[in-house]
This record gives sequence, structure tokens and C-alpha cells, in this order.
Amino acid sequence: MNASRKFPQSRLRRTRFTASIRNLIAENDLTVNDLIQPIFVKEGLDGFEAINSLPGINRYGLNALDLEIEKIQNNKINAVAIFPVIDPNKKDEQGTESLNEDNLVCEAIKQIKKNSDLAVIADVALDPYTSHGHDGLLDESGYVDNDRSLATLTDQAMTLAKAGADMVAPSDMMDGRIASIRDSLENNGFVNTIILSYAAKYSSKFYGPFRDAVGSSSNLGVGSKDTYQMSVANIDEALHEVRMDLEEGADIVMVKPGMPYLDVIKSVKETFKVPTFAYQVSGEYAMLKAAIQNEWLVEDVLIESLLSFKRAGADCVLTYAANEVAVKLNQ
Repeated sequence: MNASRKFPQSRLRRTRFTASIRNLIAENDLTVNDLIQPIFVKEGLDGFEAINSLPGINRYGLNALDLEIEKIQNNKINAVAIFPVIDPNKKDEQGTESLNEDNLVCEAIKQIKKNSDLAVIADVALDPYTSHGHDGLLDESGYVDNDRSLATLTDQAMTLAKAGADMVAPSDMMDGRIASIRDSLENNGFVNTIILSYAAKYSSKFYGPFRDAVGSSSNLGVGSKDTYQMSVANIDEALHEVRMDLEEGADIVMVKPGMPYLDVIKSVKETFKVPTFAYQVSGEYAMLKAAIQNEWLVEDVLIESLLSFKRAGADCVLTYAANEVAVKLNQ
């Protein structure tokens, strides 16, 4: 080696010199195949209405749903996740409307499956249907009763599978619900229905705009989901949750929220090496969109944020930005 050298032996900037070279050596890539678009359907709504806390996102009546589905297909996105906003008069303490085979979300699933070849993900949880806004049933003291909730959640999953959902997605965080749902699906001939488990769902403060969107925030009030959703301080517990759900029959696991929990996504993927999804939740999306609208950030920050999910190990991301990002990726 020439001791008189005045320059670095390795110049890492060489491989950053042009966009084509940067693309050649990119370690991760974001495509439309990595995106899932959540959709809110609202009972009794004619057309669509904006959700103020989620800029650019709407609630859709069934008579406007086909146009949104057509846009999603044109953007080459493969899957949607459906969330219902039901008539408040149909909410009760037991979440009874969740078991109605002709309820809003079942009608939406049937409509989507009839008019598209999109994969449909349906949420399994009682919070859109309960008068108290919790994901399970309450006992006399107001505590969410894990074991009593399982039967209703299992029946809800079966209702969604019968309607044509490709994936049922338990987001309730009750212990044992994956085993109960898997047994019911198998025993009733729904052997190809996928269970996408919200295995590591944290009791996060990032969910506010979603609860506003589905109308559960007013029901929950100042109540907390801390007794069944995970503590934001824990990661070993997340791995325990994921292991339990896989052993009980989950096909895909999900971490929620996303960007504040990239370490959890990475640990789950490296530990289990199974299909791992992540949810860029409403609060994450709302913050980014607000900053973009105020010109504090540029629109490409959305793509950067989603690439961080891929870098951490996520195979797919539920994001309210799916349509917007897909347009850019397809250019």
C-alpha cells in the first residue's frame, strides 16, 4: 500500500453516483404488491364522506364502493381490509350485529368479491359493534371477559368467512382466540380461509383517527384497552404472543402500529421467518399527511416511511396511503 495516499481506499459514494446504479444495489424495494388499502364502509350513507382526521380518506356507502374498488384495482393493489361504520342504533353490549350474516361488512365483502378479484381481509373484533367500544364482552365489573368473548369472536369470524372473506383478521387480542377460530374454520370446511393475526397489537395512542373513522371513540370514551392490548414497553412479550398465535394456527402475523415498532417487526421476522405484515396506523398516516399539507415534509416521505417497514422485515403493509403511493410506484 502506498503510504503517501491522500484519498480513501474505498469510496462508498461511487455506488451512489447515479440513480440507475443506486437502483441496482438497492437492498430493499417497495412495490404495489407490498400494499393493502383499508376501506371504511358506512351504513346508510349515500355516496361517500371525508374523514377529517384522515386527510384524503373517505367513508363509503355501498352504492359508492364499486368506484373505490375499481380505483384500487387500477392501481394494481391486490388486497383491501374492510372496516364497518354501523348504525349506532344497532350497537349493544354484546356486539350482536357482528353475527348478522347480512350485516354491513358482510354485504361489502360479497359486493367486492362479486365485482373484483381482490383479496378481502375482514377484521375480527367487537369494538365497531359494542355500545361500550371494547373489543370483547364485559363482565359485571366492566372488565373485558376473555373466555366469554371467545365464542362471539369465533362466531364473528365464521360469519365473515361465510360472506367470502379471504382472510379473517382477529385484532381483539383475547388469549386463545386463534385456536378457537382455527378449529371452527376447519370443522366447518373453511380450510383455505387465512387467519391474519394481529399478534402484536399494542395499546397505542396512535389509533385515535381510526376510532373516529369507525365511530367507536365516543363509545369507548376515556376507557382503556390496556388490559388486553400489549404494553408499549415490551418486545419479548410480542414474541411470546406471536409464538402462541402461530402454534394455535395463524397463517400470517401482524405488528401494529408500524413505524414506532420497527424493532418489533424486525424481531418477529428474524425469529419466526413467517409471513409478517405491519399496519401503518391512522395516527402515523395523519401525522405525515398533516406535515405534507403544511409543506413541512414532501410527499415522497410516504414512500420512505413504507420502505422502512420493508427494511425491518415486513412482507406487506396496511396503509391508508396505499392508493396514493401505488400511483407513484406505477409511473
